[in-house]
Amino acid sequence: MTDLLIKPEEAGAPGKTGAETGADRYRLRQLALKSIEIIKAGQAPGGAIVACPNFTVYRYCWLRDGSFCAHALALTGSKEEAAAFHRWVGRVLENHREKAEAVLRRHKQAEKLTDGDFLNTRYTLEGLEEAPHADGEEWWNFQLDGYGTWLWALGEYLTRHPDAALRQELAGPVELTVQYLSAFWKLPNFDCWEENRHDIHPATLAAIYGGLRAAARLYPESAICAAGNRQASALATFVKKAGIYNGSLVKSLGRSDVDASLLGAFEPYNLFPLRGQVARSTLARIENELVAQDGGVYRYRKDVYFGGGEWLLLTGWLGWYYVRSGQRDKARACLKWMVKQAGDDGQLPEQVSHFLLAPEHLPVWETRWGKSAMPLLWSHAMYLILYIALYGEDNI
Repeated sequence: MTDLLIKPEEAGAPGKTGAETGADRYRLRQLALKSIEIIKAGQAPGGAIVACPNFTVYRYCWLRDGSFCAHALALTGSKEEAAAFHRWVGRVLENHREKAEAVLRRHKQAEKLTDGDFLNTRYTLEGLEEAPHADGEEWWNFQLDGYGTWLWALGEYLTRHPDAALRQELAGPVELTVQYLSAFWKLPNFDCWEENRHDIHPATLAAIYGGLRAAARLYPESAICAAGNRQASALATFVKKAGIYNGSLVKSLGRSDVDASLLGAFEPYNLFPLRGQVARSTLARIENELVAQDGGVYRYRKDVYFGGGEWLLLTGWLGWYYVRSGQRDKARACLKWMVKQAGDDGQLPEQVSHFLLAPEHLPVWETRWGKSAMPLLWSHAMYLILYIALYGEDNI
């Protein structure tokens, strides 16, 4: 068996070089196992994966969060659970096909659209649009990155686990999603943090790009997916012309600041080469501006959500980039930082408040929604993705 199975009492003392001990590796693996358990516990019978079971406003399934969770499950051998999620998305899309086709038709006819005309970004675990809130608060529902992320995750799944029946079953929902993204990628919409409704975000465009490319590879016989692939090329050209400032990608067009979600433009969506100049320049800014003194990663410098803490999923994402770009020591540091943030029960939060960017805003959000989300299943997914990237699937 692998040395990741060594128990703490069997481990030696740390070496002078600071190399991992058996105890280190044991803890890393135990949290990986716990993460699988937590994600599976958060999956509904129909296949939806809840964002957080203990945080009222997160008791829904986001395509974005769920897709990363399904990808993590597929990497760790839970392919049936991953496939169940993809089938759930397919059913949701078919059930809302009329709405999607209506907004596509009205857009083509240059009619005025409202956010309510677009597909939702989150659904109930039964696949329904949420009921109106009693207090009148509505969710931020015109987001596109989750739909691109789903196409990417499905592509990864079917490449890893070929399944002709599933591929055929999801052909219709995939083509509908490709049409939807192809039509609307140029429109301003909420970013992946559900903010900045009136901006266009390179991180969102990267997710769309990755999804359209994946669909074209999965369904080479589809004229719709081929057209989507051409839109992906146009999107890439657009970002190169409008989304770069001083060599680095920017948070939103017309701005000069950086956002850690831009890591997705390089890994996994491949909008730009992983070791290219744009990636290096963007990474340098993220490292200099968004990595806290203890190694956790902020979303962006002006973040005030729950005080603007360090996000576990972004620290895992940074580590994922490090692995793919050959910086494994830095990746291990990211993984170990994530382990340190786990509760005694192994649950990972959305963010931690060690070094807040805007501490005066923490009580505001806690009064509104309670304590920050924990466990956040996307945090656990990114831990698993980074863990597998470093140690391989055989070490689960």
